Amino acid sequence: MSEKNENTSKALLISEDALANIIGFVLIVIALITVLLGVKFGALSFSTWGNGTSLSEQVNGEFFAKLIRTYLVLAVFFTVGAKFKGENPVKFLGGFSVIFVLGFVVRLISAEYTFNRYLEWAFFALIIGLLVANTVGVPEWLKPAVQTEYYIKTGLVIMGFSVLFSNIVNFGLYGLAIAWFVTPVVIIFMWLFGTKVLKLDNKPLVITLASATSVCGTSAAIATAAASKAKKNDLSLAVSISIIFTILMMVFEPIIIKAVGLGELMGGALIGGTVDSTGAVTVAGTALGELAQTTAVLVKSIQNILIGFIAFAVAVFFTTRVERDGNSENKVTASEIWTRLPKFILGFFAASLIASFIIQPALGKDTVSAVNKVLDQYKNWAFVLAFISIGLSTNFKEIKEQVSGGKPLILYVAGQLFNIVLTFVVVYLVLSGRFFPLPNIAL
Repeated sequence: MSEKNENTSKALLISEDALANIIGFVLIVIALITVLLGVKFGALSFSTWGNGTSLSEQVNGEFFAKLIRTYLVLAVFFTVGAKFKGENPVKFLGGFSVIFVLGFVVRLISAEYTFNRYLEWAFFALIIGLLVANTVGVPEWLKPAVQTEYYIKTGLVIMGFSVLFSNIVNFGLYGLAIAWFVTPVVIIFMWLFGTKVLKLDNKPLVITLASATSVCGTSAAIATAAASKAKKNDLSLAVSISIIFTILMMVFEPIIIKAVGLGELMGGALIGGTVDSTGAVTVAGTALGELAQTTAVLVKSIQNILIGFIAFAVAVFFTTRVERDGNSENKVTASEIWTRLPKFILGFFAASLIASFIIQPALGKDTVSAVNKVLDQYKNWAFVLAFISIGLSTNFKEIKEQVSGGKPLILYVAGQLFNIVLTFVVVYLVLSGRFFPLPNIAL
C-alpha cells in the first residue's frame, strides 16, 4: 500500500518550469479579471521617500493591506508549487516567509531617494543575500526556500505579458537594426573570444555571460544558463558581474552621452542597447530626458523579445555541437533538444503572443497597460526573491576560484566594450539623420 502511495505521489510531481508557467498564467488571468471588474489586486510597491518626502506618509491602511495581499498571494502560489515539486510545504513556507521579509527590507531601502537615483533594488537584494551567506551562513531551515530559478522563471513568464510585439511596429526597422542585429553579433564575438582567445573551458559560463551582456542581464542569464545546463555558481558569477557593471553604466553612460552631445534620440537608443537591466535602462534614459527614456525602453523591449529565441538557439547549439565530444556519429534527436529547452520560455512566448495578438486587439492598449501595472509588481517581487536567493547561495570562496586569472571578468569587459562600439555604430547609421529619416516617436 505504501509503495502504491509513493508511486501515486511521484506521478503527481510537476516540473519547476511547468509550475512557473502555471503560476505565471494564473496570476496573469487573475490580474486581467480584476482589472476588468475594477477589483484591487496589485502588489505592494514603494514610492520614493526621503529628500522632503516622509516614509510615514505612505505607510497607511492601504499600505499594510497590499503588504498582506502580496505575501499571501506569493506564499500560497509558491508553497503549493513546492508541494507539487515533492517538497515539504511547511518547511518551504517557513523559509519563504523570512526571504519575503528580507525582500520587504530590500524594497524599502531601495526606495530611499538617493539610493533610488543611483542603485536598483537588485543590488541591495544581492548584497543582503551575500552578507548572510558569507558571514553567519544560511541556516538549514532557510535552505528549502532558497530557489533562485523557481522565482525568476515565474517572474519571466509574467514579464512575457509586457513584451508586446507592437513595440516592433512603434520603432520599426530602427529598433530591429539596433536590438536584433547587434545582439547575436555580440554573443558570437564573446563566444569566440571566450573559447578561442581566452580558452575558457567552462563553456556554459561563457554563453551565459555573453547572453547577459548582449540582451538584458539577469533575465537572459537565467534562460541561457538553463539551456546550457550551467552550474549555479556559473549563474551567480554571471549575475554578479552583470549587476556590478549595470550600476556603473547606469550612472556614467548618461553623463558621457551628455558630455559628447550625442542627443536624446541616439543617446537613449545607445542606453537601451547596452545597459543590461530593463529597470536600469529606464533610470539611465530618464537622466537624459523624456525622449531618451522612451527610446531606451523601446530598444530594450524589442531586445527582450530575443530571450526566448536565444534560449532555444543555445539549447540546440549545446545539444548538437558543444556536448557531442567531436563524435559526428552521435545523432541528436528532437527529444534531446526538447529536454534541454527551458520550458518556461514557452510560457514567456505564449504570454507575449496572447497580450500582443489577442488581449490588446480585443480589449485595447489601456487594458493591457492596466494589467501590466498590476503584474509588474508581482514580477518585481518574484525577482527580489530570486536575487536574495542568488546571494544566499553564493559563496565568495567558490567565486574566487571561478575568477581565477580574471578571465571571466576580461570576457565581460571585452564583450561589453564591443557591444557599446557596435551599438553606437548602428545607432549612428540609423538615427543620426544622415542616412535615414528620423522616426517619429510619440511621447
